[in-house]
Amino acid sequence: MPIKTTCLGSFPKPDYVPIKDWFKVVHADESYIDEVVNSWSDDPKHEPLFARATKEAIEHQIDCGIDIPTDGEQRRENYVHYQCRYMEGFDFKNLEHRVLRNGAYETDLPAIRGKIKAGEPVLPRDYKQAQSFSDRPVKLTMPGPMTIIGTVADCFYNDDKKLAFELADALNKEALALADAGCIHIQVDEPVFARKPDDAMNFGIEALERVFHGLPDHVTRTSHMCCGYPEHIDQPEYPKADHNVYHQLVEALDGKIDALSIEDCHCHNDLSLFEKFNKTTAIVGFVDIAVSQIEAVEQIAARMREVLTVLPPERLIAAPDCGLGYLSLEQARTKLGNMCQAAAMV
Repeated sequence: MPIKTTCLGSFPKPDYVPIKDWFKVVHADESYIDEVVNSWSDDPKHEPLFARATKEAIEHQIDCGIDIPTDGEQRRENYVHYQCRYMEGFDFKNLEHRVLRNGAYETDLPAIRGKIKAGEPVLPRDYKQAQSFSDRPVKLTMPGPMTIIGTVADCFYNDDKKLAFELADALNKEALALADAGCIHIQVDEPVFARKPDDAMNFGIEALERVFHGLPDHVTRTSHMCCGYPEHIDQPEYPKADHNVYHQLVEALDGKIDALSIEDCHCHNDLSLFEKFNKTTAIVGFVDIAVSQIEAVEQIAARMREVLTVLPPERLIAAPDCGLGYLSLEQARTKLGNMCQAAAMV
């Protein structure tokens, strides 16, 4: 049996999508507020365009050979803030200016100005539409509590642990609604785990478990931990979290979730890392999402064979390092096609 393949969330948006993507606008630029934050809309009049873009994103993935596609996050201007818009407690009108990631960039952020409460679940709608375009199970993604905290301005709680747990409880209602809608692959994105491993160990992992609490056994509980995004494609020296923290985090998460997604293409983790995946399936990044250079099929296959010296094939899933939003459609299709061809060879 060939190695299974999946994507991790975003897919390039076609020009006709009626919202701007945060990937395409520099955060420090004033236009980010006007073009991304303020221009986002979930108006029903846009529904045919969102449906068309979602259908095309899924068809592209399946055409490349992906076993578990995503909806491509075509409705999302930002993979974190999209979810926050459907919760109580967030203010998207009066933004707060913040300098983030040790001065790596600055931007204006939505603010938390009241108690976080779950709103009407929105992802079941997204899932049902996406699944209608696929004969394969579609995976839906949501941001994790620590990652939400890292991309908003907290003007209410001033207690990250308490905030993380209340966000987790709100997200749990979304996850349960997704499962009720039939989704069997639910992924919670927690890249902030890699940047703040101490917080992850102190309360982040417990918050992640709260997001998944009560899901039926047939649902695959997945989490994704990348090490950070550049500001643009082919930015060689952009700030990234130290991927060596994966050793600590994988050991702590093994067996607590069903699958864990980590970067590998950009860094080639020491093979001893994969020895820590005793119960949890490893979703390993075999193509880089931040460079336009295309990885050759044999190059990808060679790395897969190295990982398979440690992991059995049934507990390895091939994926990109992260979402594909920075890439052109041609680049994304070529990288995914090569990855899937390598998986079939191996």
